[in-house]
Parts: sequence; structure tokens; C-alpha cells
Amino acid sequence: MSASSRFVRVRGIAGLTLLALLTGCAVGPDYKRPDLALPAAYPDAASGAASASTGQRALAADWWTLYGDTTLNDLVATALLNNSDLRMALARIDEAEAIWDQVGSARFPAVDLDASSTRSRSSTLSSQPLPAGTPAISNAHRLALSTSFELDFWGKLRRNSEAARAQLMGTRYARDVSVLTLAGATTQSYFTLRSLDAQIAASQATLHSRDESLTVIKNRATGGLASELEVSQAQGARADASLQLRELQRQRTLVEHQLGLLTARLDVQIAAGDIMQLPTPATPPVGLPSTLVERRPDVQQAEQALIAANARIGVAKAAQLPTFSLTSDFGGSSKELSDVLDSGARIWSVGLAGTLPIFDAGKYAARSREAESVQRQALASYQKSIETAFKEVADALTNVAQSAAAARDMQIKVDAARSALRLSDLRYKAGYSGYLEVLDAQRGANAAELALAQYRQTQLVYSVDLMKALGGGWSPTDTYSAREQR
Repeated sequence: MSASSRFVRVRGIAGLTLLALLTGCAVGPDYKRPDLALPAAYPDAASGAASASTGQRALAADWWTLYGDTTLNDLVATALLNNSDLRMALARIDEAEAIWDQVGSARFPAVDLDASSTRSRSSTLSSQPLPAGTPAISNAHRLALSTSFELDFWGKLRRNSEAARAQLMGTRYARDVSVLTLAGATTQSYFTLRSLDAQIAASQATLHSRDESLTVIKNRATGGLASELEVSQAQGARADASLQLRELQRQRTLVEHQLGLLTARLDVQIAAGDIMQLPTPATPPVGLPSTLVERRPDVQQAEQALIAANARIGVAKAAQLPTFSLTSDFGGSSKELSDVLDSGARIWSVGLAGTLPIFDAGKYAARSREAESVQRQALASYQKSIETAFKEVADALTNVAQSAAAARDMQIKVDAARSALRLSDLRYKAGYSGYLEVLDAQRGANAAELALAQYRQTQLVYSVDLMKALGGGWSPTDTYSAREQR
């Protein structure tokens, strides 16, 4: 066969191979986002909606900055930079990228360079003597490029790559979930700290007030205007205030330790602040579309798991079909190393091999059924994630609205308790009532002050829940789609 004829044959085989690669179909279902019936808006959204002017304000992705607290901003930024959970999430992304690269590389031929050089001696006394003129000692040198790869005729490698890419996207969304969770935990812990600051300040004021009352009552008892019973009652009330203050200080220290763990600054110390000065970001407007939950990273992560499971059906089905592999090598072989690249030493080969499962006792069909069942599980998990997200947004809207109303009512109660304490103290000093009335008023005012700080904390915590439920922010022009990110 002439060199030109060999070239034509090799070119024909390469053309057929390229045609198979271009026309090969990918078995298995193509992914299509499932249609899930959800309401057009959240229930009772009107009760938590802001006015039209404030409702059109966008909530940024760095939503914690909306509270206007530089200490909070620093804590969240430090947590996002140093937290070990986020470092682990980043490492998982790197791992998934490496897996995707490995899977994708199988779609392309791998070329290897094979080189060998041997010197051997044959026996001259064997039962089959060497032919005349053949030396007993010989050399053999070989240098060749070789390749072997599977032709993706049925799309198995493409489906594998599709699944690996979905896994990679899933790890990225998992990191987003970690970021959202960490920012939420840091912000809510900070609000707990600020609530305790307010309660500590109220308890210190109560303790100071009861110290003054105890001094007054002791002086009145010395003058015969108060009884020893009233002195004992004042001493007990003062001890209650001191115990309350110590417990609140203990709780604040523990919350500070928690913030140290979240930010990886274990020695963090935070100066006292005023929770009443923190603003509450505006809530979204009436009729917020339920499709906004698609922005949530946990929903997108669930969808990527569904995409990967869907692609693996194609991988399983392709395993039941014939597999075609192309092998080839090109190089030189000679007895002298200096001649290995000469044209006379040229060697080459091209081969195409096929394998078809004939009898597998149902193994490959069972794998296909397994892949289909995993896909149905992923679909159910995706649907549940959307339903859960919808509920969490609806719950957060209700909680934000009701906690704001409760905080306003609580402020009225605090004002009334302060007034009652002032009047009862005046009545006692004027001799119109006993000390029990003052004690009751002190307890009522103290409880109201503590409750106001707690209600304010609850209101802020619910606003964080809303931010998290919306996926970390909201914009009236937000048209984000997980499909566009693919």
C-alpha cells in the first residue's frame, strides 16, 4: 500500500470519528425546571408592608449595613473573612472544580509519550539456534506517541460533565448559604448583646434606685416613720436587683464569647451600646412575588442537585449501549538509537474498538432505575426547599409586622410604669400609701424596661429573619434567575 493510500485511509477514519462525535446524541432526559404551583404573593403581606415610598427602597446584598452600626459591620466583615466554616466551604468549591476538570478531560484524547531502550542477548545453544548472521546481542529502541479515548457517541461523557458542573454550582451555592447563615448568626448575636446592654443599663438604674430607697427607709425607720418590715422589704428588693444585674452580665459575657467564635477573634471585647438607636430596615411592598424565593442559595443548591441527578440518568442509560474507543500511536523503532527518528524506522497504527453488553443479569437496567429514583428524590427535595422558603418569607413578614406593633405597645407600657413608679414614690413619702405599693411599682417598671429591650431585640431579629428568608436582600427590579447563572 502506498503512502498516499495510507494517508487517505487514515483521513477517512478520522473523518468518520469526527462525524460520530458531531452527530452523537446524548441519551437521557434534558433538564427542564419543573413547574411548581405557588401563590402569586405571600399571605397577609399587607400587614407587614411598608408605605409605597419606603417599600421601593432596595435591600442590598450586604443587608447588615442597613442597621447603620459600624461595630456590627466590622463583626460581620471579620466573620466572613476568618470563619472556619467558610474556609471549609471554599475548599469544597476547589474540590468540586477539580472533579469537574477531571470529568471534562475525559472528553478529549490523552496523548502519552512512550520511550524504551533495551539491550539483550539471545542463547546460541538453545534448541532453535539463531539464524545465520544474527548477532547474539541486539539493541532495540522505541519512541512513540500513543492515544486512546472513548468516543462520546451516546453523550455519556457529556452527561458526566453536566453532573459534575451541577455539583460545582451546588458547592458554590452551599457557600452562599454559609455566608447568609453566618452573617445572620453574627447579626442576631450582636442584637442579643445590645439587648443585654439595655437590660443591664435598666438593671443598674433599678439597683441605684433601690439603693436610694433603702437609704430613705432606713432614715425613716430611725425617725420612727418606717417599720423594720419595710427595711427588710427594701433590702430584699435591693438584693433582687443585684442578682438580676449579675445574671445579665453573665449572659452578656457568654454572647461576647459566641461572637468571638463566629468571627474567629476569641478575645473580642465589645463596648456597650444602645439597641434603641438601631433602625429597622423597610419591609418589602405589598404583593411581593413568590418567585423571589428562586434567589435563595439553598433553593438554587437544591436545583443543582436535581440537575446532577437528571444528568446521571443519561450516564446510566448510556452504559447499556455500545462503547466505542479509538486507539492510535505514531513513532519510530530501530536497533540504533540514532536511527529512531529516520523515516525507515517509522511505525504507526490506528484502531477502533467497540464493546456491547450482551448479558449483565439486569445490572445496567437496575442502575438506570436507581438513577431515576435518585432524580425523583432530588425533585421532591427541590420542591420542599421552595415550599419551605415560601413559608419562611411569609412567617418573617408576619413576625416583622406583629413585633413592630408589639414594640409600640410595650413603649406605652414602659411610660405608664415609669409614671406609676413616680406617683407611688410620692404617695409613700407623703404618707398616703405603704411601701408595698412602691415595691409593686418598682417591680412593674423594672419588668417593663427589660421587656422593652427584649421586644426591640425580637423586632430586629425578625428583620434579620426576613433578610435571610429573601436570600440576603431584595430589589424591586430584581430579575435574578438561577437558570441565567448556569
